[in-house]
Amino acid sequence: MNNVYKPDLMEVVDVHQHTPDVKSVKIRFQDPALAESFTFRVGQFGMFSLFGAGESTFNICSSSNWKGFLEFCFRKTGRVTESLWQTGPGDTIGFRGPYGNGYPMEAWEGKNLIFIGGGIAMPPIRCAVWYALENRARYGNITVLYGARTVKDLVYPDELDTWAKQERVRVIRCVDPGGETPEWTGQVGLIPHVLERAGVSAENSVALVIGPPIMIKFTLPVLSKMGLASADVYTSLENRMKCGIGKCGRCNCGPVYVCKDGPVFSFEQLSRLPADY
Repeated sequence: MNNVYKPDLMEVVDVHQHTPDVKSVKIRFQDPALAESFTFRVGQFGMFSLFGAGESTFNICSSSNWKGFLEFCFRKTGRVTESLWQTGPGDTIGFRGPYGNGYPMEAWEGKNLIFIGGGIAMPPIRCAVWYALENRARYGNITVLYGARTVKDLVYPDELDTWAKQERVRVIRCVDPGGETPEWTGQVGLIPHVLERAGVSAENSVALVIGPPIMIKFTLPVLSKMGLASADVYTSLENRMKCGIGKCGRCNCGPVYVCKDGPVFSFEQLSRLPADY
């Protein structure tokens, strides 16, 4: 009988530091057969572990079209991430997954896509942006609105530049007031305010919104005012998981296990969950 908690061994291929407390890690299966057979959907997550330190949940932030490696991104916040921060190429870490439902990219075909992320939320949005760009003919206009507290807190800024050069893609960068530098050319303001004045069309659109709860709270009314129904606005609740497979009950909310029924939900779905979620 297979042990569902047993991680696969992964080799660290590359580590990139994005901000003073955020890194992304590229890993590959040590078993060539697993590397060849592994597939996932953008929006799914995994359990990443460092032996002796523990295990943490992170979104797989690479596109599902990329073969031979996975990427995840994390902020240094506790024991596991402090240990992961010290890893480098050639080190071994554990991986369980993929878990969860992923983004409904097929249902979004033919739609305009609006991606809204705050701070460390760019990695879980990044995988969907790349997937849409790699299947460009299936989607309409793409808008990416990404903000952080300060310029130095922006993650994957080079990729934002790359996306902005693509056909029918608009990238809007913003930082909170006081977070700009003299050379900053993006917007200054909180994400809901920047979205309000950006003139983004909601016609035939779906939106993916990920970020701090306070950002999401004040962004949803703006999207509603633009004309987006709650069934067309999605988010990911990956921070609610612990075991990843519906065993521990930590992510249970009413009839839902976030790790199995999510982590991706529309806000129409979330409106049917208990109000204290």
